[in-house]
Order: sequence, then structure tokens, then C-alpha cells
Amino acid sequence: MDGGWRLRSLSPKSLMKTDALAPGQTIGILGGGQLGRMLAMSAARLGLRTHVFEPGAVPPAGEVAGVTTTADYCDREALAAFAGSVDVVTYEFENVPAEALDLIEARVPIRPNRRALAVSQDRLREKRFLNGIGLATAPFHPVDSASPNAASILKQAMEAVGLPAILKTRRLGYDGKGQVRIEDTDCSADFLASMAGAEAILEGFVDFEREVSVIAARSVDGRIACFEPGENVHRDGILRTTRVPAQVGPGTRERAFEIAAAILNALDYCGVIGVELFDTADGLVVNEFAPRVHNSGHWTEAGAIIDQFEQHVRAVAGWPLADPIRHSDVEMNNLVGEDVADVPAIAREDGVRLHLYGKSETRAGRKMGHVTRVLGPATSP
Repeated sequence: MDGGWRLRSLSPKSLMKTDALAPGQTIGILGGGQLGRMLAMSAARLGLRTHVFEPGAVPPAGEVAGVTTTADYCDREALAAFAGSVDVVTYEFENVPAEALDLIEARVPIRPNRRALAVSQDRLREKRFLNGIGLATAPFHPVDSASPNAASILKQAMEAVGLPAILKTRRLGYDGKGQVRIEDTDCSADFLASMAGAEAILEGFVDFEREVSVIAARSVDGRIACFEPGENVHRDGILRTTRVPAQVGPGTRERAFEIAAAILNALDYCGVIGVELFDTADGLVVNEFAPRVHNSGHWTEAGAIIDQFEQHVRAVAGWPLADPIRHSDVEMNNLVGEDVADVPAIAREDGVRLHLYGKSETRAGRKMGHVTRVLGPATSP
């Protein structure tokens, strides 16, 4: 068995001590998608209640949470009632409006904290934060696509980071949305138009051998535990496969753990984080981090003693983290769009764990579920 990074890091500045939630107390979850659904399921196994706040109707998490509030993030009365009904709040996605968080935080703790959200919501701020704590990233340059001089700014950015490059919105993009690949300097007006006036960032390409990700957690007393790195394959900007263990050497593996710990400590973080890394000839380069449970950590459901969702619940509830022991080699595959038609065949396979998200409408590019195949007992990379 492999134990990842086993609870061996204590931050120089621990978080504020707080009483742990007792069974029967309630975790509020902002966002009702599949990640919120899986968090609610894990909380229930630990005897904790959940209350989901989600603007959209019939959210996947609403099928398993104890209580669901359907209201807009601008609805102050609904937000106040939600905050008053829970003992701690967490979130399943990054783009919760600051005004909503202000109201909630005045009444109840938010974990992970507001700084983690603010940094991750803005790609430019995120890159500057990572560089500021000594971590390597792709070259980047801000681009104000609404500026009268936007074409000139984009040209300067191309010269600074080189081509090919990717022009991305600084906020709200995910799964390949809000970005365009630039191969040459022609058609810059079209590239800028695709940003629709949003603040943007141009990121240079990184020559990497593989992408890996680390799912890590930090507790209220500053202890850190990291799951074994997974090796990721994307298609059309969407994660399709994560395989564990990643084919990296011991030094790279250790460095991946150190990078995750550095981010957690710098943010004074509590909860699970997903850190995406490029494995290059010059070492690991940070692509981005997500201040929540992460798609590339779904393998933990079938490959580890504890999964990322329970680890997150433990952290935000003030419970001790569990040792992230990996007992199996596994491969997780997302079921995207019409992939869900393969479910009957997958269900007949041996050694698989199938997880569907309860989404009623199948659309191209929409994550409908995932399947994790156990490949055998845990081996070293």
C-alpha cells in the first residue's frame, strides 16, 4: 500500500482552533452540482447533516442533501436564513459572488477561507500568487480586451510569452470554456472578440511530458495530508482520464507534495485542494489550483482507504484528517455527454466503481458521471 504524504507537515502558523462539529450538526454547501452531491453523501456517512444553497432548479446535490435552498446568490434574505441554519460553510465551485460571501461570513465560518477563493477566481492573481511564493508557472501577460488599445496590448503579450499561446478570460472559464488558442499573430481582432470585453490573460505554452495533479488537505490545526499524484489526460479542454500512480520518479513525487503543501500553508487553508502540475524537463510547473474537491481526485473513491470527499468533510468540520493510504492502482474515466450510453456495458464489468451524477439532461461536453477501474494492488510508479 502507498500512503501518499502521511500527515507529516505542520504549518508554521496553525489556523485558529475551533471545536469540531458533532454528529447531527450541519455543513452548508454553496453549489448543488456533482461535487456538492458527493460531499453531501460523505457527510451523511459521518453522521453530519448538509444544507445546499443552489440557484438552479433540481440540482444533483439536492437529491441527497438534508435541505436545499433554491435561490439566487443576490437573495440576501435566503442567504441569511441559510447561514443561520448551518454550523460551517464550504463550497463546490469557485465563482460565488463576494457579496454573498460577505453576508455568510458575518454569521458562520467559511472553509476554505475567502483568500483562497479570491486568488483562484482570477487567473492573473493566481499566477502572481504562485510566483510570489516561489513556484514556477507558464509565462503570462494580462490583456484588457475592452481597452481601445487591446490589439496593441495583445501584440505585446504575444511578444512577451511567445506563440503558440492561449488567451483566457481571467474569470469564470472552466472545462475549455472562455479560452482560445493562438498560433500566429493574424486575426488578433477575432481573438479579442471571443473574450467579449472580459479581462483576459495570455498564457504561454509549457513543453511538458505529462500533467499530474495532487489532491491534498489541510486541517484546522495545520496538518497536511496528500494523496498520491495522478496522471491526467485531457481532450477538448475536459479531463477525460486520471491514472494512479503517475509515471513520475520519487523526487518529482516528493516535489509535487511540497508544492501542494506550500500553497496550502501560504493560504492558511482548511479543506481539500486540487493542484494541477506540468512535469517538464526543468521540474514541475504549476498550471492552476482549485480550492475544493477536484475531478482528478475521483479515483480516491475506489483506490484509497478514504476518498477526497470524506477528507474534505473531515477538514471543514474540524475533525482529524485520515491517512490517505492508496490500496490499488486505478484509472478514472469521466463519462462526458453521450458516454453515458455505455453505462449498461460498464455495469457488467468486474472491478469497476460507477458513479452517476443524477443529471436528467445529457449534453455534449457535460460530465454525466465517472467510472474507476481497479487495475490491481498498489504499485510504485
